Amino acid sequence: MDALHRVYNEGDQAMNSGIILDIAQDALLTVIKVAAPPLIIGLSVGVLVSIFQTVTSIQEPTLAFVPKIIGVFVALLIFGSFMGSEITGFIERLLTELPNLIVP
Repeated sequence: MDALHRVYNEGDQAMNSGIILDIAQDALLTVIKVAAPPLIIGLSVGVLVSIFQTVTSIQEPTLAFVPKIIGVFVALLIFGSFMGSEITGFIERLLTELPNLIVP
């Protein structure tokens, strides 16, 4: 059960290591979901440019750098609303359950 959705029971310790680990796990999963789209697109563009450079024997450093920047920028434009909603959802879950987690 997710720590941010766990109901505080009278007599239980409000903040224990299990709850802290669950919050940290939820935070890490949120970071992975938010960071994955630009990283995957940047990696894909980098591999394609590297293959192109290998085939054509062009060893220009800016040729590898500029398409990656453009790809990550396009990924941020496409997935920006998803990334914002994921971060907002995590913060809302955390702030909603915070009083239940810190009150003894």
